[in-house]
Amino acid sequence: MPSPREIQNKELIKEMKALHEKADETFGYRQMTLQLKRKLEKKLNHKRIYRLMKVAGLRSVIRVKKKQYKRSTPQHVAENILNRQFTAEKPYEKWVTDVTELKYGQKKAYLSAIRDLYDGSIISYVLGHANNNPLVFQTLAQATALLNDECPLIHSDRGFQYTSKVYKHKVEAAGMTQSMSRVGRCIDNAPIESFFGTLKCEKYYLHTYKTFEELSKAMEEYIYFYNHERYQKRLNGLSPMEYRAKAV
Repeated sequence: MPSPREIQNKELIKEMKALHEKADETFGYRQMTLQLKRKLEKKLNHKRIYRLMKVAGLRSVIRVKKKQYKRSTPQHVAENILNRQFTAEKPYEKWVTDVTELKYGQKKAYLSAIRDLYDGSIISYVLGHANNNPLVFQTLAQATALLNDECPLIHSDRGFQYTSKVYKHKVEAAGMTQSMSRVGRCIDNAPIESFFGTLKCEKYYLHTYKTFEELSKAMEEYIYFYNHERYQKRLNGLSPMEYRAKAV
């Protein structure tokens, strides 16, 4: 025979389900406790309500706690050599790179890009289905293929791709110098963050993308526009590629 406590728990769960539905699934355990206390006129412990909500599979659809991911130990960390010196005297002198998340339909895509600090142009980019090493390595390979005798500084945050030994070896093989942002200092990599913000405001947020192909085409169109047709005051009213052509 069920104990009186178990019988009461079943009644509580029944009431909780009714309240959960009535509130459009927005009640967390704190609000649920207050509601049940008022309705049943009983003293109820919030820990008990929390436990019963888990048993019943009831969960608030708002303010959902983010999953806590265990940080991996970096295999390699570079100094912040760039040190927020975001200007360059010539092309292929200083690069900044990062990855940003985009969405199409109910799925995620990731855009990896490298920006040249001389003129702000995007010299390489890859849109992929996963934020992984191949995405970043492919972006780096596209950029290093443009080099002749240049040995640029390349700056990134401390993402797992950039702190891997393989990435370090690829950078060194190209004769480049690696630089990394300090922990928790997004501003150390501000130029690439600024580009992603501009891309999202001027293109990404203005449309809905149902397929990866639609998103890919939109990114290709915008980056071409950004490099060739988006004039910038700091470049004397020229586009990045026009400014670069004058330097060459």
